[in-house]
Amino acid sequence: MTHETVLSNARLVLGEEVSHGSVLIRDGLIADIRSGPSAAGEDMGGDHLLPGLVELHTDHLEYHFNPRPGVQWDPLPAVLASDAQLAAAGATTVLDAVRVGSDKGDKGPGRQLADSVELAAGAGLLRADHAIHVRCEVSCADCLDEFGGFVEDPHVRLVSVMDHTPGQRQYADIEAFKRHSIGKGRVSEAEFEAFVGPLIERSARYSDANRRAIAGLAAEHGIPLAAHDDATPEHVTESVSLGARIAEFPTTVLAASLAADHGQRIVMGAPNIVRGGSQSGNVAAAELLGLGLLHILSSDYVPSSPLQAVFQLDADGTLGLADGARLVSANPARAVGLDDRGEIAVGKRADLVRVRPHDLPATERHPRGQRVPVVRGVYRRGTRVS
Repeated sequence: MTHETVLSNARLVLGEEVSHGSVLIRDGLIADIRSGPSAAGEDMGGDHLLPGLVELHTDHLEYHFNPRPGVQWDPLPAVLASDAQLAAAGATTVLDAVRVGSDKGDKGPGRQLADSVELAAGAGLLRADHAIHVRCEVSCADCLDEFGGFVEDPHVRLVSVMDHTPGQRQYADIEAFKRHSIGKGRVSEAEFEAFVGPLIERSARYSDANRRAIAGLAAEHGIPLAAHDDATPEHVTESVSLGARIAEFPTTVLAASLAADHGQRIVMGAPNIVRGGSQSGNVAAAELLGLGLLHILSSDYVPSSPLQAVFQLDADGTLGLADGARLVSANPARAVGLDDRGEIAVGKRADLVRVRPHDLPATERHPRGQRVPVVRGVYRRGTRVS
């Protein structure tokens, strides 16, 4: 039996333009796009209709699992809570980031969280379509062993290799690492010096071998590989040689430029756009965007930030909505081989988000005013989920 839905009287954010019209959804796919209002269907009241967000890098699940230092929540309720918040922010496809590799010598919760995501998805409990992004802390002795538990998992859509050792990459500024570590409750001010030395020694021992081994396994199993926090030409050369298609959070203009020259798709955090810079003092996402060196925005640690960034860039006159939507929908979908979604186009999945922007007056930070997106409906395969 065919099921049809019409969403009418919307400002459609299409691949190249924003157009007033209606969308016909048939059996979960976009069957037709029509100009002007339709007499039938649900009236969108002139709200914007964007393709659902495709989220490649969100740490949010871990925040629900560890809501406070030393506190672990039950993993399935954590998954449900994270899913609800991400869907309410417009995400219809989510690659939940789970970490492997522990500096404490005990097995981390990565496999447990992934199992809970897969259980919830299989039971039809989730609003968004979920897959797994395995983030490998290559400086840890147990990283490769833990990653071995994921290589045969069909839910894994992305693998990234990262090294958060102080003195390089994201934490080239050791003071930034110190602030982060103390803020997370990992160490006190008095303990910091003794804390750092073993981390540097451990990275020198394990990082290179683990990075190469994980890249080899990802290639063998056809899993897209991302480099993380590349900062130097040497980092980029290495990640290209390992087969990385994606450059997550390059920390310098030089690294981003070289990554783009090699065809890597560059991911930056949307909070970087919204806040006006990196929390670690690295290159600003807005600078990379202005140089044509930014292809994908992710929520990172704030689920609402991608839509906020898209509408803020539009309000600032920096980037139109059609171009902004590609950063959070079409581009991330293509980067991990999800060619059936990410845009409002005939034949694509009817993964859609209805947004009404709310304008705020000009401030010193936003001299042209601020446009805050209010999500009023989210549709996955044409069915409303939020």
